[in-house]
Amino acid sequence: MSLSRKPRIVGGNRITLLKNGADFFPALVKAIDAATSEVRLETYIFRDDVAGIGVADALKRAAQRGVKVQVLIDGVGSHATPEAFFVALQRIGIEVLVFRPERQFFNIRKSRLRRVHRKIALVDGKVGFVGGINLIDDMTDCLSEFPRYDYAVQVEGPVLADIYLEMVRLWRTVSWWKFGRRRFGIALPDFPKHVPAALVHETKAGNTKILFAVRDNFRHRRDIEKAYLQAIASARREILITSPYFLPGRHFRRALMMARQRGVKVILLLQGRADHLLLQQATRALYTQLLGAGINIFEYHRSMLHGKIAVVDDAWSTVGSSNLDPFSLFLNREANVVVIDETFAATLHASVMQEIRLNAVELDPMRWQNRKWLGRASTWIAYGFARWLTGWLGFAKRWD
Repeated sequence: MSLSRKPRIVGGNRITLLKNGADFFPALVKAIDAATSEVRLETYIFRDDVAGIGVADALKRAAQRGVKVQVLIDGVGSHATPEAFFVALQRIGIEVLVFRPERQFFNIRKSRLRRVHRKIALVDGKVGFVGGINLIDDMTDCLSEFPRYDYAVQVEGPVLADIYLEMVRLWRTVSWWKFGRRRFGIALPDFPKHVPAALVHETKAGNTKILFAVRDNFRHRRDIEKAYLQAIASARREILITSPYFLPGRHFRRALMMARQRGVKVILLLQGRADHLLLQQATRALYTQLLGAGINIFEYHRSMLHGKIAVVDDAWSTVGSSNLDPFSLFLNREANVVVIDETFAATLHASVMQEIRLNAVELDPMRWQNRKWLGRASTWIAYGFARWLTGWLGFAKRWD
């Protein structure tokens, strides 16, 4: 298998939608408990709470059976978790790597903002998980008495080969950062000699077409954004987007408004309960333009919105870790699946629309336009800061 494989749409897959930790964690633990050869896992947050401990215990059981287990966490996302939690994993043979360890939490270096934000798991090359759900309980830091609202998918089939290659590639890179570069001349770790047979033969499991799309700072800088833009440009009936952090550049916003001009209904479900108030206020600075173009905006207030999904017309959909903001689009390592399947799109669409009906508030364009001057000022101050930040980070032109 070559590590240089290009992104591709591959058929023959089976996919299952997982809503919130209530669906995700039992499915993940079940898959890990059935593992016979290897478990690979990447996550931004791995917390030592009920859900995180449940996954950690499953990983320990797998390691004790002789299963090879590799865990990659982010140094900022998992900063709040005690080091002893991960040391306990290592003591029984689980390999743990930290992407950009954060030794000083207050740090304004630009490189500190480049994080591994993707959430992926792969078991025996037979079952994979991709989405927005971290290894943290739905009720931990959720800003509400109700669980965090999020999605992931369980995938089986040939697309797992692409997921495997990407996970191996990042593991090798982080291993070299940690060990190799300290000793001039040390090469990247070898590619695994024993690739799971299901991946080599790309065993079919269903009829769904899937593209595994990643965003990094090398060869795949705009893959996820391009997938969105291509779907938006081809939309003929409806575009439904859910994103907790929504601050796309002008090109993306123009694509949405042009779709609306073609008669396409555009629905945005955005965060109502803010965990990052400045970013939420900057997002609200865009509302006047978007509402004026006829786009329907809903804010989710029941709990913390964390799901990153989209459904376009009747067959195209995406689930993953990528927000539509400068950090996800230009800085972080992200991972989404793009699914071409009418049944899956209908299931995802119905799930989101039910949440909108029950737990979201639609913004009225006239009331929004006539809100108090203090509210308008705060949004534009926040937006101005966001523009300054993109300039400081060096991608203001790409954002505009």
